[in-house]
Amino acid sequence: MSLSGSICAIATPFRSRDDAIDFAAFERLVDHQVDNGTRALVVAGSTGEAAALDEAEFETLLQTAVRRVAGRVPTLAGTGQSGTRRTIAQTRRARDAGIEFALVVAPPYVRPTQEGMVRHFCEVADHGGLPVVLYNVPTRTACDLLPETVARLATHGNIVGIKEAVADEARMRALLPLRSASFAILSGDDGTASRAIAAGADGVISVAANVDPARMARLYEASARDAQAAAALDRELQPLFALLGCEPNPIPLKWCLSRLGFGEAHLRLPLLKLTETHHADAETVLAALGLFERAAAVG
Repeated sequence: MSLSGSICAIATPFRSRDDAIDFAAFERLVDHQVDNGTRALVVAGSTGEAAALDEAEFETLLQTAVRRVAGRVPTLAGTGQSGTRRTIAQTRRARDAGIEFALVVAPPYVRPTQEGMVRHFCEVADHGGLPVVLYNVPTRTACDLLPETVARLATHGNIVGIKEAVADEARMRALLPLRSASFAILSGDDGTASRAIAAGADGVISVAANVDPARMARLYEASARDAQAAAALDRELQPLFALLGCEPNPIPLKWCLSRLGFGEAHLRLPLLKLTETHHADAETVLAALGLFERAAAVG
């Protein structure tokens, strides 16, 4: 299964009364994504609050996603940890749950060298049991997987792509020559995804797709084929992109999803609900996109 188009880094709804996963809301959100053009799902990534899940919850959430998706789109799981052995173990758990790809972030906090990252990702690809998609997000990990390092990793037969969250245009230009039938280049930044896709990227792993999957799917299609339509869609979506970055992800996202009927705005500590000062602006953004009407129609 290829990885392209609008791919949703799906949220994990929690119930405020007992802090447990709201599986009913999660399944509705899965269906909403698949029904509205999302081409793949990343489960238990950073947007899915993976750091707040215990091992049993991680496995159950992945099994639920696989069962609900039922082969309609590819599934990825966020399996990256700070240590290589733990990353391999988490990747094997994802494999055993039926997930098809591992999204493996550059090891956070420990700040490995470029050579250390090469060895880390190769070990995971060799022993984790799943095809690996690299994930570079230096603002969160404190290490930057450089394009020349990605070029080395792209030759590994079980490393099949990268999610690049560095928004700088030069970074995407440096990565795009590595794109091939066996190695996908995916934007990890909603705000610059249209530009990256127009330049040749295969798609975007998106936070905003949780909220507006249909528009994000159309943005991908237009960015690949119709610059004028893409520019118009991108302008429509920029306020949503800005809103989702007003506090650390997924704080604003969970509030938006709660307003659209996909669970509560509850997050697990140390994350707290969206500050009230942002609520009015958030209502305005969702209303301008017509999302309340669509949510009401869905039911």
